[in-house]
Amino acid sequence: MEFRISDRMAAMKPSVIREILKQMSDPTLISFAGGNPAADSFPKEAIARFSAELLAEDPVGMLQYSVSEGVPAVREAMKQFVNRRFHVVRESDEALVVSGGQQVIDFAAKCLVNEGDTVAVEDPAFLGAYNTLRSYGAKLVGVPMEDDGVDLTVLEHVLKTQAPRLFYCIPNFQNPTGKTMSYEKRVGVYELCAKYNVPILEDDPYGELRISGEDVPPIKSLDQKGIVIYAASFSKILSPAMRLACCVCDKGIAQRMVVAKQCCDVHTTVWSQRVCARVLTETDIDAHIEALRDIYRRKANRMLNALDTLCPAIEHTVPEGGMFVWATLPVHIDMPAFVAKCLEQKVAVIPGNVFFVNESVPCQSVRMNYSSPTVSDIDKGVAIMADVLRSM
Repeated sequence: MEFRISDRMAAMKPSVIREILKQMSDPTLISFAGGNPAADSFPKEAIARFSAELLAEDPVGMLQYSVSEGVPAVREAMKQFVNRRFHVVRESDEALVVSGGQQVIDFAAKCLVNEGDTVAVEDPAFLGAYNTLRSYGAKLVGVPMEDDGVDLTVLEHVLKTQAPRLFYCIPNFQNPTGKTMSYEKRVGVYELCAKYNVPILEDDPYGELRISGEDVPPIKSLDQKGIVIYAASFSKILSPAMRLACCVCDKGIAQRMVVAKQCCDVHTTVWSQRVCARVLTETDIDAHIEALRDIYRRKANRMLNALDTLCPAIEHTVPEGGMFVWATLPVHIDMPAFVAKCLEQKVAVIPGNVFFVNESVPCQSVRMNYSSPTVSDIDKGVAIMADVLRSM
């Protein structure tokens, strides 16, 4: 049978990143293309122990349906976690347990965006967010990135002239550039969106993975008007397979998002919720996060030093955290050809143009991930990149 695909999905394309990652079954491939946490970053022993304890103590509660908002004790543990440095969850807010940060983007789009509506986004930004927003018929308008975050002049012009239904941003260690939005820019973004009555979707999957510098308050911590929808992911600090994130937003929109969740997966897996709560409340979670930061600091420094030593012609960002380096090739190098030649030599990087609203714009940059490869593979992979660059 030949299925008639909906207009909404017919125009959607597979993720370039996911297509490249299909080649990961090749054990000889060195991948700088993904965004997976480091293999040694998972609290495996704690997850195994709490899983066994909870199944022994309350097997029915672990295996039965639960409420869509999230198990109450888990929501409380998540509130305490996201509030431990800055005042993120306010009295007028609700905290929902969702199945990964991607689901927050999906629910925000489902609840706020109609077919043909404009959504403002950082440009470049997370490809998964673009695809989700487009799946609801959104017209994306990109706001260019500067070294310390989005260009506020362009943002105001877009807010003023196009009345977007939403502004999407990743302030901490942005994907794909690794840049961090300054505090001044965060204030500016909040004030502009409040002025033009445009909700902000603040995606924070990497905020706990700071490897240098000082923590910057989330935009949500500035929120006096309830316009910020904040997503804090646990995929990068516990396990992506647990599919856990916390959505913090005004109670009014939270109620709508609960209905959206009931139409999607009913509720997030109870097992992962309750194990997460035990990890947050019965282990030294900050010590675990500090250990993660050490892992990523070592890998990031290794990649940056290798690029500086072996590929001095490549300019790159110096991220203060997260998982990515944005590397820009010399102007005379054909970027797509460079990516293809690297792949031929068993090194995978992501062409930077796929992260822009308009993929056809000229782009000399590639995204490189340092969290997944081993230190040895980082050295080997960058050396191969240097050979490819010389050959071109």
